[in-house]
Amino acid sequence: MEERIRVTLPSGEMIKNWYNVKADLPFKLDPPLNPKTGKIITPKELSAIFCPSIIEQEATDERYIKIPEEVLREYAVFRPTPLIRASFLEEYLGTPAKIYYKYEGASPTGSHKTNTALAQAYYNARDSVEQLVTETGAGQWGSALTYAGVKFGLKVRVFMVRVSYNQKPMRKHMMKLFGGDVLESPSDETESGLRFLKDDLKHPGSLGIAISEAIETVLKSGKSKYALGSVLDHVLLHQTVIGLELKKQLKLINETPTVIIGCHGGGSNFGGTILPFVLEKLSGQEIRFLACEPESCPTLTEGEYRYDYGDSSGFTPLLKMYTLGKDFVPPKIHAGGLRYHGSAPIIAKLLEEKLIEAENFPQEETFQAARLFSKVEGIIPAPETAHAIAGVIREALKAKTMKKEEVIVFTLSGHGLLDLSAYS
Repeated sequence: MEERIRVTLPSGEMIKNWYNVKADLPFKLDPPLNPKTGKIITPKELSAIFCPSIIEQEATDERYIKIPEEVLREYAVFRPTPLIRASFLEEYLGTPAKIYYKYEGASPTGSHKTNTALAQAYYNARDSVEQLVTETGAGQWGSALTYAGVKFGLKVRVFMVRVSYNQKPMRKHMMKLFGGDVLESPSDETESGLRFLKDDLKHPGSLGIAISEAIETVLKSGKSKYALGSVLDHVLLHQTVIGLELKKQLKLINETPTVIIGCHGGGSNFGGTILPFVLEKLSGQEIRFLACEPESCPTLTEGEYRYDYGDSSGFTPLLKMYTLGKDFVPPKIHAGGLRYHGSAPIIAKLLEEKLIEAENFPQEETFQAARLFSKVEGIIPAPETAHAIAGVIREALKAKTMKKEEVIVFTLSGHGLLDLSAYS
């Protein structure tokens, strides 16, 4: 067996700037449109739901954005996160491939979502916002934002997709521990929620519906703003701390990745991992980026590339993305964080330009991969992350068949210690 490698960076090596891939892309992204007029949306129109600092970050083409000291202070609790060689998995599979994983489950709430939650809470607090309202699927984003709310003195209200609200009660308890107000969605507290409950009192909910409820709440409140855990440019920007650390860690051990993998729902952890490496690919380096999504919610692999709403009621700006349609309600799979009908515009454009690849995975294959990883590597992954691990195993076995020495790197975006009911 190869040497067990665990790469950490000293605190003095913390990433001090987020990376904005838009500065280096050889093409422009299609702009978000006003949902009522169909024209390019203005900052003033966006201000109904977002604070000024977030709007500024969403629009900027500046290459590097300085991470505020207040955010770095909170990052220091868990960043830099480790890069670990999955040597036991390699040995079990008998593959010539080297497999590394970036472990984001080390964060206070157990997932990568804390990276952007702290940033968004900081900027909203600085802009005198009193309450943030959001949605959450499996609960990783909701728990991250409530934690960040405590850190920066903000109230947080969370609409949690009903199927996950019932499947994952521990996430609900975590949000309440941090003082969050958690409601199952669809709820009877918004017109959007009532519209879906009218047709089905036991409606399982969807991220699209929960987003509608959150934005409707913000539009009716003068002192609240909306926070989103994925999809938008500023969210992927904050998550690039993952890929930037990863580049440093790989350089320390003189490794060059040939395949970088992440699970994909809206695109935040996948984007945060791969975007700092996109310039290398554009410069001719042989490197593949693979997004792994559920077979039951195949946004990138079976969706249409077009403008669509980010929510079910049509409150959000129209975004150019791969989409299954705003009315799509996915099956009740346990990977609640991947049950989203759309995708990040940046990720969608990279796929359209054939700079990334996407595959979908059935639920049984993902859980088999997660069980195997738990047993040989000792970390129980979140159901979302299990899709990335399934992708890693496919690639490692392909390398075995072809006798090819790949260097496979993936982001283990969160642990599954609050998802054990899914495994049973």
